[in-house]
Amino acid sequence: MSKTELTHFNAAGEAHMVDVGEKEVSHRVAVAEGRILVQRATLEKVVAGTMGKGDVLAVARIAGIMAAKRTADLIPLCHPLALSRISVDLVPDQKVGAIVCTSTAEVHAKTGVEMEALTAVQIALLTVYDMCKAIDREMVIEQVRLLEKRGGRTGHWRRDEVGRKPTHR
Repeated sequence: MSKTELTHFNAAGEAHMVDVGEKEVSHRVAVAEGRILVQRATLEKVVAGTMGKGDVLAVARIAGIMAAKRTADLIPLCHPLALSRISVDLVPDQKVGAIVCTSTAEVHAKTGVEMEALTAVQIALLTVYDMCKAIDREMVIEQVRLLEKRGGRTGHWRRDEVGRKPTHR
């Protein structure tokens, strides 16, 4: 199969779950990132812990972890995976006026864990949005992307931050 073929469609063009039965189990890691732009006043309240709904970053972290564990329930053709690790880090960026979320997912499996890392980022950022929307309706979730993946047949891939182009290692 060439890299340009879509794997989630059969010869008739019908959607199907990819058969990973013959693949080897390997240690797989995926790192994803995204951010939510917020008003300065919103960021100050989040950092100070004075939002009326509670600790925004702690709740968002837990939401991201929970979401990663439920990815196969949310994305129809994803394989259910028993994650060995999922981390969700949320860091306020005062300079930009944003909260940056980075997620790392790990598994020993026959298929990759990129969707779990990306789902964790998206849901963590949506949770920030939900908890802050009463005071800031101008928030923007952006730049959600895979930064790196390791393991499996394709080996190590990392986004080249200089040119924003992926590199295969």
